[in-house]
Amino acid sequence: MPTTIGRRRAALVAALLLRGAWPASTCAENYPARPVRMIVPFPPGGGVDIVTRLTAEMLSQRFGQQFIVDNRPGAGANLGAELLAKSAPDGYTIGTMTIGTHGINPALYAHLPFDPVRDFTPITLLVTLPNVMVVPPALGARTVREFVALAKAQPGKLNFGSSGNGTSVHLSGELFKQLAGIDIVHVPYRGAALAIPDLIANHVQVIFDNLVSVSGHIRSGALLALAVTSRERWPLLPAVPTMDEAGVPGFDVESWYAIMGPANLSRERVMALNQALNQGMTRPALRERLLEMGARPAVGTPEALAAHIDAEMKRWAPIVRATGLTID
Repeated sequence: MPTTIGRRRAALVAALLLRGAWPASTCAENYPARPVRMIVPFPPGGGVDIVTRLTAEMLSQRFGQQFIVDNRPGAGANLGAELLAKSAPDGYTIGTMTIGTHGINPALYAHLPFDPVRDFTPITLLVTLPNVMVVPPALGARTVREFVALAKAQPGKLNFGSSGNGTSVHLSGELFKQLAGIDIVHVPYRGAALAIPDLIANHVQVIFDNLVSVSGHIRSGALLALAVTSRERWPLLPAVPTMDEAGVPGFDVESWYAIMGPANLSRERVMALNQALNQGMTRPALRERLLEMGARPAVGTPEALAAHIDAEMKRWAPIVRATGLTID
């Protein structure tokens, strides 16, 4: 005959089953039990996509389940961010959000289709990286000062490409225009991978792209790196000056990518992902691969990511106001 304690335990298990819930330890052990979708709010081939695919490969190996990249570009990365925000908080849809979606866009867009804080669950910061000012060799500018002189000689004639309105690539160009006192025309693309061929062909004359996207083109000589946008020189390009060193003081833009889920994602699943990312991203082989492309692993706690996002939104709001840019 079952004891009174045994009957109570059986009743508790039955109640949990009826409610569709399991104890936290069981959830953690069984997660993920099927493939996980990773939303990338940019097209294939750009920096966010490349880093996310490396991350997905690592997570697939660690969990024994597929992590599948789902590219959803558009509206300055807002379409993909909105899709993540409206996904079920079950841990089977996560995404790579950026300085654009959770730093710049809240100040740039008058009506975002999501709340950058309330509608998401932070998991971990993933990587940091600078943008780099690159031009085609055919342009004839070999330094930032030469580019500025060229732009001042023909105002409104040179174009700068970007990976979309509101991205750090876009705002880097706008900030450069403001600080250098030049008139160059913004040409937004649906992702950096689509802008680079036009840049190489000199259809647009400059882009301030994430280093991951353009490092290969710099190595091949297809593009010239004039300056990095970070406060300090970057290890991958030790000979390339900072904007400050190149004659544009006060320029400091360091991009970042972060893994996030929709709001109300359980703490157990957040921490399962966080621990896997913290352990996996610092493994020597993956770390070196990222560093070779220009991205620096920057994993940490969910709380640290939440604080980082808060600081970035506060930092970018006055910068966006100073440019005078707004998007309805």
